Amino acid sequence: MTGLGIRIEGLRKRYGEGDTAVDALKDVNMTVEPGEVVGLIGPSGSGKSTLLKCLGAVIEPTAGRMVLGGKTIYEDGWKIPDLRALRRDSIGFVFQAPYLIPFLDVTDNVALLPMLAGRPNAEARSRAIELLTALGVGHRSQAQPSQLSGGEQQRVSIARALANRPPVILADEPTAPLDSERALAVVRILNQMATQYDTAIIVVTHDEKIIPTFKRLYHIRDGRTHEERGEGRSL
Repeated sequence: MTGLGIRIEGLRKRYGEGDTAVDALKDVNMTVEPGEVVGLIGPSGSGKSTLLKCLGAVIEPTAGRMVLGGKTIYEDGWKIPDLRALRRDSIGFVFQAPYLIPFLDVTDNVALLPMLAGRPNAEARSRAIELLTALGVGHRSQAQPSQLSGGEQQRVSIARALANRPPVILADEPTAPLDSERALAVVRILNQMATQYDTAIIVVTHDEKIIPTFKRLYHIRDGRTHEERGEGRSL
C-alpha cells in the first residue's frame, strides 16, 4: 500500500442492543489501491449496502478502522470533525440512478460540487468541461439532463463524482439499468478514470454482465469479506 486508496480493517456494524442486536458487518477487511477498480459482490442482506454507507460516512460503524486517501477517517470513532466536507471533497458517489439536477444543464451539474467547495466558478466550469470531454459527452455540456440518453446521464454522474478529485469513488449498482453494451462502457470508463486520476474505486454490483471484468473481487457473506481473484476479462 502507498497509504492512499482504501484500507478497511476489522470493520464491524451492529444494529440494536442485547438479544435483538444484529451484526450487519462482523469482520470486514479490504484494500483498494489508487488507480484500481474492485468489485464488491454478495447476496441481498449480506452487508454490501451497510459497508458502502460506512465508507461513505453516512452511518457510523461500531468498531474497526477505515482509511481513505491516506487519512484515517474512523478508528473506533470518527477522526474527521466535518463529515459533510469529507463526503463532498474526498468521496465521489455514483448511484444506480444518475440523480442529476433537472433544472441545471450538464456543465452546472458537474461544476456544482467544486463551487460548493469554494472554487471559483470559472475554475469549476473548466474542470467540468475537462471531465465531460474525457468521458465523451463534452458536446452535451449545455444540454439539460432530460435531453440525455441513460448512458450519457451515467457518464455525467461519473464526471460529477470526479469533480473534486476525490481519492475514492463508491459506485452502487451503476450499471443496473443499462443494457450489456452500455454497462460494459460504464465499467470501461471507470477503469480509465481510475488510471487517469489515480482514484480507488469500489463497485457494488449484482450485474452478471460486468462481474467477469474485475481483476479483484470481494465477496461479502454473513458480514465478512472474502477476497477472490477475478477473471479480469478485457474490456
